[in-house]
Amino acid sequence: MLEGKKVAILGDRDGIPGPAIEECVKSAGAEVVFSTTECFV
Repeated sequence: MLEGKKVAILGDRDGIPGPAIEECVKSAGAEVVFSTTECFV
């Protein structure tokens, strides 16, 4: 489903952090072009 797609990841400090999402989308075949973990207060 994500094969060959480019992905920008916005993780949440109190939820799912960016690196965890990054590993999931990489295993699904996507290319991560931006990944970060932010704090939304």
